[in-house]
Amino acid sequence: MSFQQLEQQGTQHKAIKILKHALQSGRISHAYLFSGPTGTGRMAVANAFAKALFCMDEGWDACGVCRECRKFEHGNQTDLIAISPDGQSIKIDQIRELQKSLSYRSTQTGRLVYIIDHVETMTIQAANSLLKFLEEPQSPIVAILITDNGQAVLPTIRSRAQWIPFLPMSPEQMLMKLTEEGASPLLARSAVQISSGLSGAREILQQNEFAEIRSLVIQLGKESLTRFTAAMITAQQQVFKTELSKQINMLLSLLSLWFKDFTQVLAGRRDKLVFIDQLDWISSHAYNRSFAGWVACMEHILEAGKRMRANVPPQLAFEQLLVNLQEG
Repeated sequence: MSFQQLEQQGTQHKAIKILKHALQSGRISHAYLFSGPTGTGRMAVANAFAKALFCMDEGWDACGVCRECRKFEHGNQTDLIAISPDGQSIKIDQIRELQKSLSYRSTQTGRLVYIIDHVETMTIQAANSLLKFLEEPQSPIVAILITDNGQAVLPTIRSRAQWIPFLPMSPEQMLMKLTEEGASPLLARSAVQISSGLSGAREILQQNEFAEIRSLVIQLGKESLTRFTAAMITAQQQVFKTELSKQINMLLSLLSLWFKDFTQVLAGRRDKLVFIDQLDWISSHAYNRSFAGWVACMEHILEAGKRMRANVPPQLAFEQLLVNLQEG
């Protein structure tokens, strides 16, 4: 995908503007730090930038038709190296292998680009090894370092790379963009609330089961307040005996938004509801509990998520959650 295509999608105008200026001026830094939350299009912009760097056309954006662009699009661009964590971290052997590969390829002509995703996960040894490499940059080599949080990257590495900020759009802006692209307004309204960016929301909407999960959350949200036994049966049969059990985190996120909607009604902000199609039902039940009572429901959901991450069986943790929701 080119920069022009990303701009048409509304992807990170500020980041693209900075990179566009570098390409137009010919002043390409030896290293860039792409910092911003997951789902903000960091990797898409990194690939578009790399493609433009390789392009043989005189323009600032990739032409898409030259030999280098075709190699890139077909996954045959051997002068592009991508590194991601090996397990939980990027290890020193990965950086050493990168240096070895770049040292060999630097004897050839042309530009070399390497992309390191989740650079903040580098071990101290790997970070120090990369630092030595960044301190002595070789002109045809460009590094693109991607991170959720630039402040978590070693300060000495940050100081040797140009910072490219990736900022999440507001939920309202994302909702407008997604509906313009043809997404269901109801589904998009939910997706933008549980994603950290436009790209992430698009990925959620592309999941076939997302609409089913949303409908299930509405059912569980109602039953947990009015028909406890039915809620337990629904959880057993429609969640933990199906493939949806793999999407338990998404279900919890949406369920938290369901209870947040009750607080929106109490605060007089009905237009802010995520489950806007359930306005009548939510409005008729919102005053059954206090504002603090609905907040407690959201806290129970957070606690259930923590228990699952602490290796409590998901079904057990979810059933306990339903008990807590009923009791308030």
